[in-house]
Amino acid sequence: MPLRIGVLGGTFDPPHIGHLATAVNARHQLELDKVALVVANVPWQKVGSRRVSPAEDRFALVERAVRGLAGLEASRIEIDHGGDSVTAETLETFLARDGAAELFVIVGADTAAGLLTWRRPEVLRELATIVVVARAHVPRCPPLPGWRWVELDVPRLEVSSSDLRDRVADGRPLDVLVPADVIEEIRRRHLYGVAA
Repeated sequence: MPLRIGVLGGTFDPPHIGHLATAVNARHQLELDKVALVVANVPWQKVGSRRVSPAEDRFALVERAVRGLAGLEASRIEIDHGGDSVTAETLETFLARDGAAELFVIVGADTAAGLLTWRRPEVLRELATIVVVARAHVPRCPPLPGWRWVELDVPRLEVSSSDLRDRVADGRPLDVLVPADVIEEIRRRHLYGVAA
């Protein structure tokens, strides 16, 4: 049987319980062998909109976040590739490592609506099933014609990485919103302006 691999890409600046709940629920509901949380090297869609923490710091946070969670792993495929992070290239790398794998790209409904603006969207359509996670306050995204498309319902947790960065800067707690190991790593690396 080919491996069924979920690909949950992101900036993860920082990773939080919403990311983990999505990954755990996708793995369970879709019977995936694993979900790789793929840390973007250069998230080209965010360049210029805000400062992004160094990729190695974000990868260290994701490693801490998935520690002890069966079937979840931190992936540095895009960091090792270098340059802009392009999901099409990431999928090609996964298949170069395991040509028989069945790939599932996990995205929020807001992101799914913009898939045709991604670089080389035809590669995504060809190589993966798109798994669309409903998000609060985001309209349902209808399937794109010709794409393999699955809708996934996961617990809706109102957590965002931008709010978490603001919380750190303001001295508010991250407890419960971010795994304790991740909070410790944020402090150790002095991320987001001040200690968490």
